[in-house]
Amino acid sequence: MSIRVVIADDQALVRAGLRVLLEAADGIEVVGEAENGLRVLDIVDDVQPDVVLMDIRMPVMDGLEATRRVLEGDGPGAPAPHVLVLTTFDVDEYVYEALRAGASGFLLKDADPEDLIAAVRVVAAGDALLAPSVTRRLIREFASRPEVRRAHPDRLKVLTERELEILSLVAQGLSNDEIAERLFISPATSKTHVSRVMMKLGARDRAQLVVIAYESGLVIPGPQAE
Repeated sequence: MSIRVVIADDQALVRAGLRVLLEAADGIEVVGEAENGLRVLDIVDDVQPDVVLMDIRMPVMDGLEATRRVLEGDGPGAPAPHVLVLTTFDVDEYVYEALRAGASGFLLKDADPEDLIAAVRVVAAGDALLAPSVTRRLIREFASRPEVRRAHPDRLKVLTERELEILSLVAQGLSNDEIAERLFISPATSKTHVSRVMMKLGARDRAQLVVIAYESGLVIPGPQAE
C-alpha cells in the first residue's frame, strides 16, 4: 500500500520538483498539492493523506497554523496525517513551534532526494525525524527562550525513574538502538519503554516527547544535547 503524500508550498516550482522526486520512489503517491495553509485543510479532508510536507511560510494561512489545525483532526474518525515541516535555515525560529504543534519533524529544503524519500517513510511509519544533530541544536536553542519554555514538572509524575531516563535520552535525539546501547538493554525493551512513555504522556510521537522533556525542565538546554 502506497504512502499518500500532500505537498504544501506556495512555490509551484518547488511543488513540481518534490512531486517528481517522490513519485519516482517506490511505494509513495502524491495525492494533492496546496499553495497555502487554508488549501491544505481542504485537501487533507478530501484525500486523507498519510503525510503532509508542510512549508512554513505560505500566504493566507501559514504552515504553523495549518499544522495545528490538521492535527486537531486526530480523532475517532480518520487519523490525522503526519506532518513533515519543510524549512530553510532562515526560518528556524518556527521549527520549535511546529514541533510543539505536533509536527513529526522537519527537513531542510535543500536535502538530498534520498533524504527526502527516507524522511517521508520515517514519519509515515509513526517515527519522528529527530536524529540529525541540527534538530537537537534547534530544539536546544529555542527551548531555552523564555517565551517558549514553560516548566510543567508535575506532568512527569506518571513516569518511573527508568522512564524518565528514557525520556531524557529521547530528547537528546537518541534512537531506540542507541538508547538500548546506552542503558545495556535490548532494542525491543527500549522500544517498549519509549512506547509506554508516549502512552503515559499522551504524545503522538517522539517529536512531542522531545518537546515535553524540554518544557517540563527534565532536559536543560545545553552541551549535553549535542
